[in-house]
Amino acid sequence: MSRHRTPLRATLAVLATLVAVPVAANEEIADQYPGNPLYAAPYEVIPNIWSAIGATAPPTYENSGHNNNLSFIVTGDGVIVVNAGAAWSLAEALHDEIRKVTDQPVKLVVNENGQGHAMLGNGYWAAQGVPILAHEDAAAAFAEDGFRSLDAMKDYNREKAENTVLQGPTETFSDMRSIEMGDMRIEVRYLGPAHSPGDIVVWLPEQRLVISGDMAFHERLLPIFPNTNTRDWLDTWDTGFEPLGALYVIPGHGHPTNMDQVRRYTKGYLEYLRGKIGDHLDQGGSLADAYYVDQSPYANLDTFEELATKNAGRVFEEMEFE
Repeated sequence: MSRHRTPLRATLAVLATLVAVPVAANEEIADQYPGNPLYAAPYEVIPNIWSAIGATAPPTYENSGHNNNLSFIVTGDGVIVVNAGAAWSLAEALHDEIRKVTDQPVKLVVNENGQGHAMLGNGYWAAQGVPILAHEDAAAAFAEDGFRSLDAMKDYNREKAENTVLQGPTETFSDMRSIEMGDMRIEVRYLGPAHSPGDIVVWLPEQRLVISGDMAFHERLLPIFPNTNTRDWLDTWDTGFEPLGALYVIPGHGHPTNMDQVRRYTKGYLEYLRGKIGDHLDQGGSLADAYYVDQSPYANLDTFEELATKNAGRVFEEMEFE
């Protein structure tokens, strides 16, 4: 049975969630759900919207690959899951948690992109007969690179990778899929190029809540991949993401937050790094030196040590020929 609150209690719960939840998902914090593959148990962000917050760290045996957020929406006529997880074991563990919250069946799984931690758990959900939805570009990326993601996951997860197989989405879309289910209107939207191919957001207009996936970061440094175009990401932010007017943001990584925070650490970081690299290029700087441009204003973020120099090099290579 799903939980319900009066409007006042719901408002207080939301405030408590967004203000008082400890920042305790980073790579220095041990597993928060001993005996369970999930890094942390799901909690109710606002009424009927739940998320299991992953470690803001690289995937490891210790966190079972649960280093992204696995969310679900209890609609009144079924459950929609956002992200399949990085392994069969994570998908199964999340399903067990959903059953503790509601007896409504899972009717849809949405993959936020084509990365392993969004899609490698698809095999579990397909075995339950649940349809799986993703953007067409994410499906293509997983078809091309999924075997690498699976091999990498097997390397770190060892026996925890048992039963995990490659399973792409069963349905794809190009721009938006609008879903009316129970008491909820849910819009699965592709806003434009961002972090990786086929990045989408799940927008609940009545709740003004967005499950942003990797469109938005705030507790960990965002990674810039070889196929990431930061100029396009910024354009998508300004023309697609910001105009949503979200009040609540469940990011791809890190605790639920608000637009001010993700704007500061996503758009702000991208603009800052592009500015530093632009100055470096104007001064005739080399790629070798670009790795060491000053990124100290963001050194407080998790994964800074792993990603900062890589990000600088990739932005240099992108901007060199803009």
